[in-house]
Amino acid sequence: MADLIILVTLLALGYGFGRYSESTHYASIRKREKTLNAIPAIASRIPPQGNPNFDSQLVSGSVVISVDYFKRFIAGLRNLVGGRMTSYETLLDRARREAILRMKEEADRLGASMVFNLKLETASIHKGRRNKIGSVEVLAYGTALTPN
Repeated sequence: MADLIILVTLLALGYGFGRYSESTHYASIRKREKTLNAIPAIASRIPPQGNPNFDSQLVSGSVVISVDYFKRFIAGLRNLVGGRMTSYETLLDRARREAILRMKEEADRLGASMVFNLKLETASIHKGRRNKIGSVEVLAYGTALTPN
């Protein structure tokens, strides 16, 4: 009985703190996306034509985000029955958006007007017992064009 109480308490704490952390992170992401919307980041490998007076420079942004206890528990349950791992989808969404924002912030510091050839790399960097994902890293990189 005591083990059940501990499990429920840990799940409740994991849910509460994880939810709070995720919502504050999303609020920060939305705010920063609005300020950096002027710098487009496109996946095209070919730079836009018509403005040859640009310098190019590699810019990157990376982030590591950990999975909270509640999401790990829910993913374990989902693993039993199969289906989408929705508890991890928000984790990857936050990581991708944060990495792109960090890349855009670097481009902004350089005075870039845009970033092209945007690439994203994702990796799980920690696997605990039974190969469960503990943290994910996302690296965003591209070529910033700065007027010369």
